[in-house]
Amino acid sequence: MRKIIFLMHVSLDGFVATTEGDMSWLIYNKEIEAYSHDLHASTDVAIYGRVTYEMMAGYWPTVLEDPNAGEADLNHARWANDATKYVVSETLESVDWVNTVIIKDNIKEAFTKLKNQPGKDMWLLGSPRLAQSLMELDLIDEYRLNINPVILGSGMPLFKDGAQRKNLELVKTTNFDGGVIGAIYVPVRN
Repeated sequence: MRKIIFLMHVSLDGFVATTEGDMSWLIYNKEIEAYSHDLHASTDVAIYGRVTYEMMAGYWPTVLEDPNAGEADLNHARWANDATKYVVSETLESVDWVNTVIIKDNIKEAFTKLKNQPGKDMWLLGSPRLAQSLMELDLIDEYRLNINPVILGSGMPLFKDGAQRKNLELVKTTNFDGGVIGAIYVPVRN
């Protein structure tokens, strides 16, 4: 069965962006980039919420045409272009990025069906509101949190206030330059 792997940068106090949506506080260096891009080999599906999808669709296809693009960016752009992309949105009517499918409703049914199809794992990139929905539906199989050494005090929370309890098992940690800790958790399921 395919897994949904969720990768997100988070502040020490559990926020993914400031109240204004700023993410300039997060540390993203070559080491963290390589750690994140290691998922290319084990995934062939990208999952996005609408906001993240629109950001990604506006950027990654252009990298393939940029003669000055670095090798790491080109590798991710190729992966993103080739991957089947699922964007969850009630408002999008059409998409232009190749290999993109819109999921408008029945999220649990759609992703349960996808998890049971053959293929590599699926990578949920960013998309904190969608992640909260998938958490509630118990569809995330692996949480990869890059915990940044900053306390924001307020902002967009990773976990929804009043979220249901979910026990997780820490399976790996990685210490990165700049004080970021990469923590991989899996749900404890009975």
